Amino acid sequence: MNYPTVYPAANSHQLNFVGKKEKAIEITIHSPSDYIQKNCPRIFPDWQNQPQFSVVIVLQKSHLPMMEITPQVEQEKQQLREIFMRFGFELAFSLSDRGYPSDVIDPRTGYPLLSRSGEIPHDDTATVKALLHYPIIRNKCRVLIHPQWGVYVYPSILISIADPTLIKLLIKSIAPDHGWRQLTHETIA
Repeated sequence: MNYPTVYPAANSHQLNFVGKKEKAIEITIHSPSDYIQKNCPRIFPDWQNQPQFSVVIVLQKSHLPMMEITPQVEQEKQQLREIFMRFGFELAFSLSDRGYPSDVIDPRTGYPLLSRSGEIPHDDTATVKALLHYPIIRNKCRVLIHPQWGVYVYPSILISIADPTLIKLLIKSIAPDHGWRQLTHETIA
């Protein structure tokens, strides 16, 4: 299948890893989208008084296309969710221990797991579309189109008031504990 060409904005806060079973993982750090800023009290009520926070997007390459709802795809989603949750909680707690409130968004429900849930869930797919400009296929569930992986992608989100540089530093220090090997620009090309 041919996927549209995507030209995301250059992001100096991007990290690329290879995880267990050689699964690719991309992590980018952003300011919240306009939608999140406007609807913060309805999505993250405990975060509305924060002067600014960062949105950490974790994209994992899946072995199966996320287009269909089959037992195999649902099992793959659950495995990728568990990988993100283990990593996300460790990162969130490491940031919180340093005085930077952080939260993990449950990819399945869209609600924060460490703070109070809002009136409406967070939409990981819409956030990736807004911040990385990746197209979406509207199916039974909306599916991202990654520029290299196509529909073989699973998105997850973490938020924190920490500076992106600190988040990036902690990600690099935590990743090896999860079996993730960082790729350099030379190994990506």
